[in-house]
Amino acid sequence: MRLKSLLIISVVLLATGCKERKAEQFIALPFPDTKVPSVIQDSKEVAEYLAEHWWDGLTDPERRYHCDSTLVSGVKKGDIEQKFANWTVVLEAVDYKVAARSVNRLFDRVVACEKKDTASNVFESMTSIVEKYLYDPNSPMRNEDFYGPYVAALSKCDLVEEGMRQAYAFDARMCELNRVGTKAADFRFSDTRGCIRSLYGIKADYIILFFSNPGCTACMDIINTLKSMLAVAQGIASGRMAVLNIYIDEDLKAWKEYMPVYPEQWYNGYDPDYVIRTDVLYNVRAIPSLYLLDKDKNVIMKDAPEARLFDWLNKIS
Repeated sequence: MRLKSLLIISVVLLATGCKERKAEQFIALPFPDTKVPSVIQDSKEVAEYLAEHWWDGLTDPERRYHCDSTLVSGVKKGDIEQKFANWTVVLEAVDYKVAARSVNRLFDRVVACEKKDTASNVFESMTSIVEKYLYDPNSPMRNEDFYGPYVAALSKCDLVEEGMRQAYAFDARMCELNRVGTKAADFRFSDTRGCIRSLYGIKADYIILFFSNPGCTACMDIINTLKSMLAVAQGIASGRMAVLNIYIDEDLKAWKEYMPVYPEQWYNGYDPDYVIRTDVLYNVRAIPSLYLLDKDKNVIMKDAPEARLFDWLNKIS
């Protein structure tokens, strides 16, 4: 398990607050950490309990909190963000169904808090944090599979205005594309010699699907790291691994000029049909974007933060 010190959490902090609205500044409450029942000893069950009950103390509709508009249910927003980052580690350690159920449970409790008392600041603040950590393309913790249940619920929530519900519904559909555990969408690509190939035509136990642009600094960092990794070199040499480096834009002159930068052992190509974005086969919201597929083209990682992919590669080398 990846929980490490998170599993040590065992103290329930009792929140106290004001019964009447007052103008003075209040001292922030500590985050109400979850206590795992002593009867739960198995590490998997501990992780599942934490995943589902992490937010119980903060999102209790009957919680008595300090009535300060700068706080979220009485707790500093920075403290909540840190706890959210820790919670994402817990979600990574449990089955997807448990993670999705836990995200839905968080949403339902956030809505209940808002409907009980809008002064708790829970709904707007938690929605902002969820989007920032799980959907922002620059977040090292982004995970569309975890964000999907939350944004799908937002798209149907009566607390959200109609225009935003439509925008959230679109995001929810994008999150459904190429989910972990499903088959990746196939597509054609043209290689450096003009030969037309396809994703499904590549035979390897693992395929790193890499959407990149010429001249992209972050892309270059990933290229250099992958080139230096023993697992990648050995995997390509044995035929067990392939790297498919795809350009999805239209400046083919710039792409061809950049060809000496790309390793010859990789599959380097571009989308000649320009359908990966226009047909929304993949939700490529930012470049670079990394996917990891198995031999049957099932998605193992979707738009993975590079650190997550590199960690996986280091473990198999």
